[in-house]
Amino acid sequence: MSLNELRKNNEVLDIFCNLVSIPSPSMKEDKVIEWILDFCKKNNIDARKDDYGNVYINIPALDSSKEPLMLSSHMDVVGDDSPVNIYLDGDFIKAQDRTLGADDKAGVACALKLAKDIKNGLVDAGGGLEITFTRDEESGMSGVEHVEFNKIKSKYILVCDADKLEQLQISGASYTNAKITVKGLKGGHSGIDIGDKTRLNAAKLIAELIAEFPQGAYYSDETGVITSCNIGAIVAGGIQNSVAAIVENGIKTNDYITEIMKKTSTNIINTLGMASYSIRSASVEKENELKALMQSIVDKFNEKYKDLADAKIEFEVHLLPFERAKDDRIEKVHTKACERAGIKNDISSFHAGAETHIYCHNKNANGETFMPVLLGLADVYNMHSAAEKVDYKSLIKGYEVIKNTFEEFNKD
Repeated sequence: MSLNELRKNNEVLDIFCNLVSIPSPSMKEDKVIEWILDFCKKNNIDARKDDYGNVYINIPALDSSKEPLMLSSHMDVVGDDSPVNIYLDGDFIKAQDRTLGADDKAGVACALKLAKDIKNGLVDAGGGLEITFTRDEESGMSGVEHVEFNKIKSKYILVCDADKLEQLQISGASYTNAKITVKGLKGGHSGIDIGDKTRLNAAKLIAELIAEFPQGAYYSDETGVITSCNIGAIVAGGIQNSVAAIVENGIKTNDYITEIMKKTSTNIINTLGMASYSIRSASVEKENELKALMQSIVDKFNEKYKDLADAKIEFEVHLLPFERAKDDRIEKVHTKACERAGIKNDISSFHAGAETHIYCHNKNANGETFMPVLLGLADVYNMHSAAEKVDYKSLIKGYEVIKNTFEEFNKD
């Protein structure tokens, strides 16, 4: 069957193909916003755009005793604004020589299809459906940061942005940088002064300190890695002259580390060493525990080398965690929805950031803290690359899952 025939036979595929055919890199989503608003107008769906460019859809409740549910997806994609030529390759929809944009137009397509089906009476509206489509998720998440949270009535939010159909991700990691600086209080000549035991080499000292820090997964549970620590870089030793030569001579290479090492100075007792770490955690408690451990290691180092060297660690929080909620309503609802669709869901934690991290630290119109989850509605492969592709059969099943999820939510 051709792609055109598939589109004629399945509306969610047709909506998806229309969406991915419109290039929408971050902060250049105007054409896809226009298409979404036009789709809603044609189908008598209440939709509006805010001053930042986020789109909101609202379908009123039929039963005021029930709670509304919100779906959220982002409209921007990784890639440029060059034409998108899509084609079918076996079970996969791809784009010619560029990113497809299934991340996250699979989510947008399923949400629009559900809105249309509710509006046409094919799905009961229950407690009502709210949909938010954000811009600029890929390059900075500025869209979700500009969402009009105080106008949203839903407490539960399904962020439809995971990359596998069966996924329900109930927590996500923070992102914190740790920066370590070690200073030797005396320098010196690597020959003349090498016997002076008060002249400690900062390059050696930072290596010693790093050897004490944890590396890799720090804490895990049944949902996966919860807290981790990863060294990003170490800079120490006599590299100043080497770096200066690269800059002055305009040297360009794919291997700057090797280039730097060609001209490093070995005749000095180094006085400065620095290292950077990433800390990720879906638990505030475990992140604080890890930070306290790293600080204690630094404190013990400073006790050991008092008056000879000094170490300092600084933490910079870049993204707060999305912690697991005690309320497991959505987990139960999604499990039933997947069973109805003939698949088994995979409840897990993800060790990265998403719009869930912003929602969970904000409140709705009723002053309730949002309870988001991240779920998948299609199997997307090689995201953010020219080899990106989506299994079209999984997308069809994904719509079934989100429809079932909405119906199961309204049974409670």
